[in-house]
Amino acid sequence: MENKEFQFKTNLNCGGCVSKVQSDLDNAEGVCHWNVDTDSSDKILTVNSKGITEDEVVAIIKSKGFKIEPLNA
Repeated sequence: MENKEFQFKTNLNCGGCVSKVQSDLDNAEGVCHWNVDTDSSDKILTVNSKGITEDEVVAIIKSKGFKIEPLNA
């Protein structure tokens, strides 16, 4: 399975927000690396995927009460 990179606009705007989703993303099967650019106005979440889908990432973030929408490449 090929590696893919997904990017999302979120409202994860501080370290506290990021820490609320950290364990879920760290433990999600198919995620090899992720980070959130909290300095960007769009709070871009980048996920390097080895099998997880865009929809699965969206579901993880929404389950924690945050907003997320895919950025189209």
